[in-house]
Amino acid sequence: MELIATRNKGAEDILPSQTYIWQTVEDIARSTAATYAFEELRFPTFEKTELFERSVGETTDVVQKEMWTVMGRKSTYTLRPEGTAGAIRAVIQNGLLNDAMPRKLYYLISCFRHENVQKGRLWEFHQFGAEMIGSASPAADAEVIDFAHTLLDRLGLGDTRLCINSIGCPECRRKYYEVLKEYLTPCRDKLCETCQSRFDKNPMRIIDCKVPGDKELVKDAPVITDYLCDECREHFETVKSLLDNMGLEYTVDPKIVRGLDYYTRTVFEFVSDSIGAQGTICGGGRYDRLIDELCGTSVPALGFAMGLERVILAMKEASFDFGEKPCTDIYIGSMGDAGQQLAMKLAKAVREDGYRAECDMCARSVKAQLKYADKTGAKYCLIIGDNEVESKTGSLKNLRTGSQTQIALDDTFADSFLSVEMADSIAFEEEL
Repeated sequence: MELIATRNKGAEDILPSQTYIWQTVEDIARSTAATYAFEELRFPTFEKTELFERSVGETTDVVQKEMWTVMGRKSTYTLRPEGTAGAIRAVIQNGLLNDAMPRKLYYLISCFRHENVQKGRLWEFHQFGAEMIGSASPAADAEVIDFAHTLLDRLGLGDTRLCINSIGCPECRRKYYEVLKEYLTPCRDKLCETCQSRFDKNPMRIIDCKVPGDKELVKDAPVITDYLCDECREHFETVKSLLDNMGLEYTVDPKIVRGLDYYTRTVFEFVSDSIGAQGTICGGGRYDRLIDELCGTSVPALGFAMGLERVILAMKEASFDFGEKPCTDIYIGSMGDAGQQLAMKLAKAVREDGYRAECDMCARSVKAQLKYADKTGAKYCLIIGDNEVESKTGSLKNLRTGSQTQIALDDTFADSFLSVEMADSIAFEEEL
């Protein structure tokens, strides 16, 4: 019979042997967000397609080629290809624009893009993202960049390169588009079909094209930073000054335009050299016009996101110490009904103290139980039979050292186990 339960090539199962790695990354992300006073936001996996068309941009690869969209009864809906649009929709719809500003939010989400599957790039992938809403100050740009830098540093990726740029405001881009189109006109017919369609609507997207031939055609194109208005130029210079003051090294890269239309002014990327040619593991920037576009209220905002698959790949390349996969602290095996009842009672007691405890759930022999305890990596093992039930004492075995300790099987069991575990831990550290 053909196996039906197979996963798609564009998604991955994260098994228990790996989930502790993901939990480590997520815990570091949450704790770092807390130090910058960002709060968690959770929002739906799908939105009305129009939200992404209006925010991400109809001329982007994401909207033109990569979205997963289905037809509902009255509207089309799309699995989120990124986090910002849904987060801002949630902020608007739930009245968070009336809160004290700036509003600082983060999220851990899954996203969906139908792009070429490759190492670290899947149809379903995971993101950590952060948004700061309500500040137009260059200081907000610098703080968000510092937040991303600090998080990467805590994830063992302090060597990633920070690249920044400014793509100005609509007024800057209007002038830039004229110059860029003039430059591209002689080679317009050589551009890929997608970029030819972008020529009139949004020529700056051509700079972001990943097609090798197009990249070669635009390598000497005019850069947006030469056409910034005075206000945008001052904003960018202040951002750089603040980054310098905080000791953050960066490179100004005029070719960074990011792949989403909602960006304005500051854009940035953190790039790793250890995960292949497309080494961007974190990107973001300012999007001062997005909220106005979605609800008619002008509120500045900015943020960043990082793909966790690519982050974890880079962390592994950097030999980050994820620690050991958590294992069972104590396996309490049993023989007979009375033994099982007492085993389950004692397991409950140690669980209430925060320990991981297991009992036999399969009516196995003692030999099989001991084999199971060893296979799961349990630190201690205790087998309870009729004799142990009657005497209310048992032999607690340290499966790592082989030492055994007699222990009372009564209301003091949890405290006694704690004492043994602490004494063994101290002895183990002294041996090291």
